[in-house]
Amino acid sequence: LYCSIPAFTVVNDLSSSSTSVKSLAMNPLLIPEAYIIGAQPLCSQLVGLSQGQKKLCQLYQDHMQYIGEGAKTGIRECQYQFRHRRWNCSTVDNSSLCHWRALSSLWLNAAGVVNAVSRACREGELSSCGCSRAARPKDLPRDWLWGGCGDNLNYGYRFSKEFVDAREREKSYPKGSYESARLMMNLHNNEAGRRTVSDLAHVSCKCHGVSGSCSLKTCWLQLADFRKVGDALKEKYDSAAAMKLNTRGKLVQMHSKFNAPTSHDLVYIESSPDYCLKNQSTGSLGTVGRLCNKTSEGMDGCELMCCGRGYDQYKAQIVERCHCKFHWCCYVKCKRCTKIVDQFVCK
Repeated sequence: LYCSIPAFTVVNDLSSSSTSVKSLAMNPLLIPEAYIIGAQPLCSQLVGLSQGQKKLCQLYQDHMQYIGEGAKTGIRECQYQFRHRRWNCSTVDNSSLCHWRALSSLWLNAAGVVNAVSRACREGELSSCGCSRAARPKDLPRDWLWGGCGDNLNYGYRFSKEFVDAREREKSYPKGSYESARLMMNLHNNEAGRRTVSDLAHVSCKCHGVSGSCSLKTCWLQLADFRKVGDALKEKYDSAAAMKLNTRGKLVQMHSKFNAPTSHDLVYIESSPDYCLKNQSTGSLGTVGRLCNKTSEGMDGCELMCCGRGYDQYKAQIVERCHCKFHWCCYVKCKRCTKIVDQFVCK
């Protein structure tokens, strides 16, 4: 939990306080009294929370573990999705992890919080929510039962929106300023992350009947594996729309010949740096010392990864599983083999 809270510094910034709490009051999330009493010590110790987030922490102290888990999931997914890029979701300062620039991890953190809180509801870990109450899908066969304990996407979505977006909604910047554009971009991308989790949720069913005859099925709503969410968001990242502020202080598409981005798409207001060299101001570690693929022409190839500086070749010893055999029933047993391989490292 504690190492993930700076990820919300990563996610956005902060300021006022009442907006998020008022919204929760208008759509009550069953505030658990047991957590209001004596909640202050924990919340005051968490670094990086805005005033609104601190209030939500005090009201929903039992949620904080899962908010932290969701942020960690987002960071891990960020590192996986960008593992072959010059910027691989690491920085010179861990407090700004996944900070640069418009898109990188904030949408993954927002999605990760939806994922973690929704599942915590299903598992009975939170006092203010339970199994999903999603409406029965219209195309579900009439003889299939609806109502197994599903992931509570509705609650997870709402709580993520209140908590993660609180930081941005508390700010106030001059209309037309760069900071106001960045705020709007962050809120847009947070929403895109949450909507991707929602879009990929699906109906899951379990068969009942004599000898597995599947004469009866019980179905429920289930979130997709987070890797699918990460894959989908990475595709959106690669096709993100460039935006700019118009004269009325609104974000508009920079290139009007393309289709306007929807609330499901990612956007950015300035291009990323090249990340070739270490840069304290952007948080870039650079690519010196990074492994590269000599035969690849993609971003993981030595030419692009090393930014034209060249690379060194080394012999490395690796241990891997080998000679795997299936044993009845039912496990696979492997040996461990050592081999020498060539590795290429950016100068």
